[in-house]
Amino acid sequence: MTNLSVNINKVATLRNARGENVPDVQQFAVDCEKIGANGITVHPRPDGRHIKYEDVFMLRPLIKTEFNIEGYPSPEFMDLVLKVKPAQVTLVPDAPDALTSSAGWDVKANSKFLTSIVEQLRDAGIRSSIFPDTDPDTSRDAANAGADRVELYTKPYADLYPTDPEKAVAPFVEAARVAHKVGLGVNAGHDLSLENLEFFHSRVPYLNEVSIGHSLISDALYLGISDTIKKYKKCLS
Repeated sequence: MTNLSVNINKVATLRNARGENVPDVQQFAVDCEKIGANGITVHPRPDGRHIKYEDVFMLRPLIKTEFNIEGYPSPEFMDLVLKVKPAQVTLVPDAPDALTSSAGWDVKANSKFLTSIVEQLRDAGIRSSIFPDTDPDTSRDAANAGADRVELYTKPYADLYPTDPEKAVAPFVEAARVAHKVGLGVNAGHDLSLENLEFFHSRVPYLNEVSIGHSLISDALYLGISDTIKKYKKCLS
């Protein structure tokens, strides 16, 4: 079974546009779980342009499935996650002002730093996931750093999928196999959608979890969140 974690950042972006509490981010997360989401993902950024740090603290006691917090492991971010203690922390290499994730870690070049971060998470009982590209050596480096999982950066797959699905998915198949061989769980995320998710899931082995936000929330504008989550879950069935 591959779990669906719903990234609710875009719901917070909509709320922040008016400065009030509509839509209610906390209630939205609870409703996603009731509909069938296997987890909730948030990615708080330093400028608070969508999910804010205070949102994370309010969400923690409400979420009954898996809570996944993504972010660059700055001192402020690490202070947050070590206090909140989610099920999983996904480490991304984004600069503070990045619009969205645009690349995976060079794990080898950052091995000392990432190993230290992973050790802190492990000591706190938090599963760690490192966000890399599909180079098989990167998964080996993530395992050497002590990570529990990798979250494969899937934008290259999404970009190539419309013209050559098999070529698009091939690097991810190999990356997942290598990750599994070296003892890592396999997550995936970025630009996965109703158009490309089912094929990705059918080809990539050992897939534990997909984290989807922008496409899923965009689809919900037309389909409603209940039907949308059910359609994404069907892609993973």
